[in-house]
Amino acid sequence: MFTKNDQRAIAAEFLGTMFFVFMGTAAVVSAFAVSGGLDTSALVAIAIAHGLGILTAVAWTANLSGGHINPAVTLAMIVANRIKPALGLVYMIAQLAGAAVASLLLKLAIPKMYEGSLGAHSLGGGIDRYEALLLEIIGTAFLVTVVFHTAVSKKGWGNNAPLAIGLAIMLIHFALVPWTGASVNPARSFGPALVGNLWDMDYTKDFIFAYVLGPAAGAVIAAGAWMFWRNMGDDSLEPDA
Repeated sequence: MFTKNDQRAIAAEFLGTMFFVFMGTAAVVSAFAVSGGLDTSALVAIAIAHGLGILTAVAWTANLSGGHINPAVTLAMIVANRIKPALGLVYMIAQLAGAAVASLLLKLAIPKMYEGSLGAHSLGGGIDRYEALLLEIIGTAFLVTVVFHTAVSKKGWGNNAPLAIGLAIMLIHFALVPWTGASVNPARSFGPALVGNLWDMDYTKDFIFAYVLGPAAGAVIAAGAWMFWRNMGDDSLEPDA
């Protein structure tokens, strides 16, 4: 069903997501171990780690799979007809599996006293799940818009697109970490939640609203906006060949 190139792409999405989630969640655990909680230094460390993590993961997988490393990005590419739905679905499965393996490796690799929730996302600052949903929609729409205009459009940043994506992730983390943890990536949220077995009723509802529906809606909105402007005749938004 899938060509050898497709199989390599799927493997790249698995490995790229695994490394990104491992480094991102390890940075959260390390920051909390050093700072004792979410203070300014921890926020800076977490934002920089996630920005650099996605930059490098996208850079080394871009020529193999397109460097999605995020089910929300893959969903946007399906909506925009940039990937076949069947292959996109397998990308998502590979991303979720990679995230789960990453969290399992982190659990095995660090002392139990420092595990905490393995860097899992959760709502903070008194925010409710509907506010969290809106924040994740906005954050994901921003991220996916950056992806389309720098990595997909023919007048984008080309080989430098991972830098723009990394900076976008860093900015999103500075803005959203105190409120939602700054997911904008269901795989990043899924791995530690699965391995940490956080699925009580309240957490499951928060997870569905903030970390599944939010990124999915943001991705669809950004993909729809990109296609709208393309259809208005802006040739700068034509996909790179």
